[in-house]
Amino acid sequence: MNHEAWSTDQQETTVTVDGHDLTVAYRDEGEGHPVVLLHGIPTWSFLWRDVAPALEDDFRVIAPDLVGYGNSAMQDGFDRSVRAQEQMLADLLGQLGVDSFSLVAHDIGGGVAVRYAAHEPDAVENLVMSNAVCYDSWPVEFITNLGLPRTTEMPLDTLEEQVGGAFSEGVYADEADPEFVEGMTQQWTTEEGRTSLSRNAVSTNTNHTTEIDYDAITADLLCLWGADDTFQPLEYGERLAEDLDGEVVELDAYHWVVEDRPNRYATEVKEFVGQ
Repeated sequence: MNHEAWSTDQQETTVTVDGHDLTVAYRDEGEGHPVVLLHGIPTWSFLWRDVAPALEDDFRVIAPDLVGYGNSAMQDGFDRSVRAQEQMLADLLGQLGVDSFSLVAHDIGGGVAVRYAAHEPDAVENLVMSNAVCYDSWPVEFITNLGLPRTTEMPLDTLEEQVGGAFSEGVYADEADPEFVEGMTQQWTTEEGRTSLSRNAVSTNTNHTTEIDYDAITADLLCLWGADDTFQPLEYGERLAEDLDGEVVELDAYHWVVEDRPNRYATEVKEFVGQ
């Protein structure tokens, strides 16, 4: 599935975050136990292009674009931190009538996930964390640099090359799928997208994953981790699993584990959530 087709399949609603009414685009397909997929930075829900369809025969799969990303609101003037994304998710799931579900999260989506699971332990049955932020594992230099003021003035073709390189050079295969690279970079190649990316980057706040009570999380935990990642090292997944009495499954992958190992990833999620 290409990114245009993915966008066509999305629905839209309006959520309220810190008093701001913001558009959220999301994919909602399948029936059964709800499984919510949360992407990170600088991706969008298209990250799940191969995994979501593989899960939809067994589960109701909901994959939102975080605010500030993809086809969700990108205008300037609102918070995009994981704290704010937690509010977005609560409003969205309330509108969709989802009160008990499983969370599958990558990168900063993991920060949203652990906050939600700690604050609403009765709602989150299963938690899958993949190369995800937790504790003090973030931000990373690449993202921090995107938050500098110079990003908002960077020529769009330079920004496209810089961000695209993170995707084209960051996969486990010898060559990245061009559709993956294009699908991930195209959202940032407008003036609004460029500013939104900078605002998203500057909102990465380590305090938002160090302030929560991890002992409050009662969900069953699977750390499904690309073992060769340098952005979010395996040791953080191992620490989380030890603290929450969870399981670690290592995959031969870098940071973009969902892209590197989609079939194995979907199989592991099906077995874990369906058990």
